[in-house]
Parts: sequence; C-alpha cells; structure tokens
Amino acid sequence: MPVSAFLSLDPAAYLLPAARPRPRPPAPRLRLRRVVVLRAASVSAVAEESSAAAAARGRLESLSQVAGVLGTQWGDEGKGKLVDILAQRFDVVARCQGGANAGHTIYNSEGKKFSLHLVPSGILNENTQCVIGNGAVVHLPGFFKEIDGLESNGVSCKGRILVSDRAHLLFDFHQVVDGLREVELGNSFIGTTKRGIGPCYSNKVIRNGLRVSDLRHMDTFGAKLNTLLKDAATRFKGFEYSSKTLKEEVEKYERFAERLGPYITDTVHFMNESILQKKKILVEGGQATMLDIDFGTYPFVTSSSPSAGGICTGLGIAPRTLGDIIGVVKAYTTRVGSGPFPTELLGKTGDLLRASGMEFGTTTGRPRRCGWLDIVALRYCCQINGFSSLNLTKLDVLTGLKEIKLGTSYCTEDGKAIDSFPADLDLLEQTKVKYEALPGWEEDISSVRDYDDLPETARLYVERIEELVGIPVHYIGVGPGRDALIYK
Repeated sequence: MPVSAFLSLDPAAYLLPAARPRPRPPAPRLRLRRVVVLRAASVSAVAEESSAAAAARGRLESLSQVAGVLGTQWGDEGKGKLVDILAQRFDVVARCQGGANAGHTIYNSEGKKFSLHLVPSGILNENTQCVIGNGAVVHLPGFFKEIDGLESNGVSCKGRILVSDRAHLLFDFHQVVDGLREVELGNSFIGTTKRGIGPCYSNKVIRNGLRVSDLRHMDTFGAKLNTLLKDAATRFKGFEYSSKTLKEEVEKYERFAERLGPYITDTVHFMNESILQKKKILVEGGQATMLDIDFGTYPFVTSSSPSAGGICTGLGIAPRTLGDIIGVVKAYTTRVGSGPFPTELLGKTGDLLRASGMEFGTTTGRPRRCGWLDIVALRYCCQINGFSSLNLTKLDVLTGLKEIKLGTSYCTEDGKAIDSFPADLDLLEQTKVKYEALPGWEEDISSVRDYDDLPETARLYVERIEELVGIPVHYIGVGPGRDALIYK
C-alpha cells in the first residue's frame, strides 16, 4: 500500500462491524475454534498495518517547519525518493544548489518512473510549490525539455515552479568547455557529468556570468554573452564561435525569455514570506557532502556546496530557520567518476552490489563504483551537517550476502590511527580501512513495512550504524517504490 494511502487512513475504517446476536450454531466445536482463529489473525493483521501507518504519520508530522534532505556520500543515495514522499506534508520543495548534474529517480503512486535533473522532486505532489533557488545553475533547453516530459506524462507544471532571478544561466557552450577541460586534464580528469556545471560556476565566481534576471534586458544580453564566448575562445584552442553563432544564440534566448517569464521570481522574498506565513518548506540537496567544494575529496568534487551551509546561501534563508536535516545514506557506498574511494570493492562482491542495486547513473548512465559502507566518511558528514536523523536506503540490496562489512576506522600503512576523514588525497589513497563484519540475511525484505518484521541480523546492521555514528535511522528503504519505506 502506498505511503500516501497510509497517511489518509481513517482509524474508523478498521473498526470491525458490531456483532449481531445469532442462535448458537449446531456446528462442531472444531469449526467454531477455526472461526475464532481466523478472526484473531485478521485483527492481528489490522493491528500490524495500523502500527506501520501510525509510525509513518508520527515521523512526518514531527518534522520541523523548514527541513532539509541532503546526501551523505558521493551522491546517488536516493534523496529524490524521500523528498517525493515527504513532500506530501510540505507546501514548498526547493532546490538550493547544483544543476542538471543531479539525477533523481522517483516513482509515482502507480509505479511509473520519472527521472528528474533540475526540477525538484516534489513536482509529483500536485499541491506542492517547487522552487529553483539562487544557488542553482539553470540550463534552459534542458529545463524546458524536462517540463515538457512531465507535462506529457500528466504532471502539471504550470504555476508550480518558480525560478530565482538570481540563479545563473548555464549555456550549451559551458558543456563544450566542460568536455575540453576534461581532455586538457588528461589522466588527471575529474570525471564530471560534462553538463557544464563547473564552467558555469567558474563564470559566476569570476563575476562575468549571466543570471536569469538578465533575460529581462535582451538589449544588453548579446554583448554580455559575447564576453563569455570570447573568454572561452581565448582560453581553449578547440573552442570556436562566430558572429552568426552569437546571433542564433541570442535569438534562441529571446524565445526562452518569453517562455520563462511566468517562472521568474524573487525567490529570496518568496522563501522568507513563506516562512512568515508558517508554510512548511522542504529543501532538496543535490549531489552530496563528499562532493562538496570545501569538504569533499577535492578536486574530485562538484562546484557548489551540497552540505547544510548551501541551504542558507542557496535560498537566502537564515540559519536559525532551519530545523530537521535528514541525511540520506545507502546501506553500502557508491561513487561515480574519479577520486579516492577507501572502501571500494573491485571483485565479485562489488559487481554483485552493482547488479543488484542497478547502480548506473541517472544523469549519465555510467556504472557506479561500489563498496562497503564507510563509517568514517559518514561520521565526518554527520559532523558537518548536524543531521537530526538518517534515511538508510537500499537495505534490500544486501539480501543474500552471508557477511556484510562496515569500514569503521582508518589507519596508515604502518598502523597509525587516522582520527577523521583526511583532506590529503595522497594520504587517503594509502589509507588502510579496518572492517567490522556482521552476519547477513537470506530473507526477502522488499515487502517489509514494519521495523520489527525485519530479520534480526538486518536490525542488528541498522542499529550498529546508529551506534557508530550517533544519529538515529528514522527511515529505511527496502525498494524503489513510494511505499517501500520503513518508518523506525
């Protein structure tokens, strides 16, 4: 049963009809005993279902007015699914950073799959207002393609998406530059999605980028765009453009400006007014803390701040307005692209996790590198973000493994303990991981909805993670569907 169905359940629906007086049946005692047993089983099932519904309702109703959902690893943890579920209890869902390099796969109540990149994952909930904040970068051709795809599948976007007038515009040439930059780096390439995110943020930081608000001034738009193109041509020998190319691009953006007009909003004002009006706001992070420009495995990181600080800078809301921040973590670890990965599994177990978990990028389709859950990295992310709780996803993928390991600590080659996640990549590449082995389970848990119904060894695994990081696990994913979630 979908979570939305649990939330709308009326307790009165579970009341058994009043017993009617009837003559004592002449049936044997054995048959009467059978009826009693069946009724007891039915009442037990109702109680169990009600318990799961109550757990869901309790968790959702207890969330703060402004809450956030952030990744705790190297992305792809399943943030979109949790945002989609939680959005049923929120008025606004906002993206605060990143761009179309964030790929979120979610399923509607009928089980239909949607792959979102820039549009917030709350879009499937028809009463939710979606916001793309000032900290994001917006590729308009991709944005409109995404909207057209949603509309063609029956998801209304009209009047439901607001785009910050302070957000920076990402152009096609940024994607070309992204590829040229990777080629230039050779064997030291970062492994970006080649969506132009880094070059766009680079222009933002050196202060020659174009923002959504520039679309209101098309008389000067061409000159500003020419400055950007000229800069790229000077920097990269393989990049060429002409006056004809510039003219065509300006004409294209004149059409985009007209279409985007109804979406453009001062979202800083909108967000703060929403807070004053006591509306419930959910912030959806892209990427993850281990890809943060400051805290991640630099330079193999993204170009923005997908940690808690990025919520305030990316939306223009004050830190004191933030309440619950939920960290989303896979029951194992994955990474796409280059960069250190201490708990990576290069053998059959890694291949098994990749196949069972369908670990291929939503945005690029690239196979993800897989490994055991890295507790050192997770604890580091918990310190940075101050998570109130965790969402452990894809626990079902571990089913069938006889033994499951947790990377609990790091040490140098000579055995010296490393206290935290190191910034030095040379040290990180040489780091040895100490593991703790736990027993696995064979039972299929994809249909489990009550925590107590999980196999004992699965509960032991969840509770050991809680113990090691000091943060409670309140949500457990056991499948891709909306209803495949356990509220603990």
